[in-house]
Amino acid sequence: MSTEDKQPVKTANQRGAARLAAVQALYQMDIGGTGVLEVVSEYETHRLGQEVDGDTYLKADASWFRSIVAGVVRDQTLIDPMIAGALQDDWALSRIDSTVRAILRAGTFELLERKDVPVPVIVTEYVEIARAFFEDEEPKLVNAVLDRIAKQVRGITKK
Repeated sequence: MSTEDKQPVKTANQRGAARLAAVQALYQMDIGGTGVLEVVSEYETHRLGQEVDGDTYLKADASWFRSIVAGVVRDQTLIDPMIAGALQDDWALSRIDSTVRAILRAGTFELLERKDVPVPVIVTEYVEIARAFFEDEEPKLVNAVLDRIAKQVRGITKK
């Protein structure tokens, strides 16, 4: 293997892996009722950058992962109403698939708290995560909802 093949994992890739892991952790907490400290500990010890059931998890930015999971839990009473307000009138947040709910919560948290990350980066990353789990409507829903929230909290739109 030449030195060209051994490129270091870029920070952005580590953040992307942290976002995916955060969505998975939030989903796990939503479905199983697991607490934030337990989930964060499990992911940092056994999943991030590790092999689990034959799948190797990407090396992730652990502090980015922690900030998303803890921030969503801390700010959920602010985040959930924002998401609900950005949904179509006939949709309740509770009716949305748990994975989509986790994606929207994580994306909304970043839009609110990570002003250093451009809106298009956040929206694109979470739409890509949605595409990893779903094929049709869900990625479009994630794009539309996060775009509406971005306009509301940052006053700008994704290009």
